[in-house]
Amino acid sequence: MAGRRPTPGAESQPMIVLGIDPGLANTGYGVVQSAAGRLVALDGGVIETAAGLPVAQRLADIHAAIDELLSEHEPQAMALEELYFGQNVKTAFAVGQARGVVMLAAGRRGVSCESYTPQKVKGAVCGNGRADKEQVARMVQALLGLQAPPAPDHAADALAVAICHANCAPLSAALAGVAG
Repeated sequence: MAGRRPTPGAESQPMIVLGIDPGLANTGYGVVQSAAGRLVALDGGVIETAAGLPVAQRLADIHAAIDELLSEHEPQAMALEELYFGQNVKTAFAVGQARGVVMLAAGRRGVSCESYTPQKVKGAVCGNGRADKEQVARMVQALLGLQAPPAPDHAADALAVAICHANCAPLSAALAGVAG
């Protein structure tokens, strides 16, 4: 039976995750550390780009800011919210472009990058894939032990994406090990 038990601490390797809620005007980011079964917020906020700038410059600004966050926090993983394709095609393309430059920054640094649907993130954080933004922010506050719900919404969403990955990654890795 001794061979069937995990080594002490193997189930909770420390990990820093950079969560991203991509957008051209506002890209939310949240940095969460998971260690010994606890989640701690290290950073969070929004990268804003001015509407009057050319799209290429806005994307370059997002890329530079993400690259700076990767350098500062040295995360083991990046987690992005997947594109929700609503009725506005123009917005969907802009979000897709923002996702692309964020993924490029991770790829250039060799940081693994995973995507999660909004429903998966809400389910992982709130237990309900249809939770509203206020409920997500309150649960992020509770899970990270924050004094107040994170604001603005984009930062709260990015922290939720990071929490989702921090909680899902160990199981995904274990299942990949069993399958492989």
